[in-house]
Amino acid sequence: MHVLYVSDVYFPRINGVSTSIETFRGELSAIGHRVTLIAPHYQPVKEVVREVQGIYRIPARAVPRDPEDRLMSYRGARQLAEELRPQGIALVHIHTPFVAHYAGLALARALGVPCVATYHTYFEEYLGHYLPFLPGAWVRAAARRFSRAQCNGLDAVVVPSAAMREVLVGYGVTRPLSVLPTGIPEAFFTPGDGERFRVEHGIPPERPMALFVGRVAFEKNVGFLLDAVALARRALPGLLLVVAGEGPALPNLREQARRLGLGDNVNFVGYLDRHNGLRDCYHAADAFVFASRTETQGLVLLEAMAQGVPVVGLAALGTREIIAPERGAVAAPDDVAGFARCLVEVLREPSRQAALALEAQEFARQWSAAGRARELADLYRSLLDR
Repeated sequence: MHVLYVSDVYFPRINGVSTSIETFRGELSAIGHRVTLIAPHYQPVKEVVREVQGIYRIPARAVPRDPEDRLMSYRGARQLAEELRPQGIALVHIHTPFVAHYAGLALARALGVPCVATYHTYFEEYLGHYLPFLPGAWVRAAARRFSRAQCNGLDAVVVPSAAMREVLVGYGVTRPLSVLPTGIPEAFFTPGDGERFRVEHGIPPERPMALFVGRVAFEKNVGFLLDAVALARRALPGLLLVVAGEGPALPNLREQARRLGLGDNVNFVGYLDRHNGLRDCYHAADAFVFASRTETQGLVLLEAMAQGVPVVGLAALGTREIIAPERGAVAAPDDVAGFARCLVEVLREPSRQAALALEAQEFARQWSAAGRARELADLYRSLLDR
């Protein structure tokens, strides 16, 4: 089967969507399917660039207020229909709701094939952070209408968690909704070199280290983690929070850390190479901390657990399915003091930390990327058989 993916983001832009696309492309290829990807180019090019890995890079321009992202050319994507036609595309799978959504629909119609999309992002809560000048109720209502219209124009919708399926049903989405989270590739269970990471960043082996990995955006609620660390260090003065990622909230968080006097307790290390440095960083941590209330899945939680790192986090929306079972994870209260208390309890009890680490790896193995790819291929076949 040859599937066409269309997305407004992909590497070198680092986020959960890029990771999900890379994971599914690799796993589907391993079981005999071909996935071609259309995504924006992150350099100023004027023509479509065809990469050897089966990727078409479309000319794009920067997005106002969000320099990490690109707005790709609808015309540039749409004009690929004639080139794609002889390639035997069986289905189009859209991964983002902007230009990619409309270009993907147009390509599916031109090729006469079904069209499915994954609803990766909880836009109702996400957009308010980037449109603060508009009334929050208006933005949320507009996001619901927008999502409902897009989803109901598809043949099927994939959601990463049961919580997001409930949200979309509440919006009035009537198209078939399949819960299919992104899995963890087997390679991610290979232990990283935590000692190497600590040496590179001057972190003593005995120093307690908490870790956040992800885009440093307002909806990730990293400020909550800084407040929690400020309380937790009263019991653990040496506590260090490592923040691995970049994003629009970074200047605000640096200022918050300064105000809280956390200069020696927080290290912003930026983005790390996914296939090397990131695994080292995970393996160096004593606990992974996460406070986002708007995640549709929370893939970084599973990545940490695959490396044997216990999670302390809020069981909210999509992360509920990972954290609430409390297998390798602690579901912390949604208040700073309660969260700090849970973090301290985990870091202070080596035997509990070790037990959680073992549970975490066992739990993460249930989220096999290979298994999820087989489920996705079954969904594709079901759409083709209609």
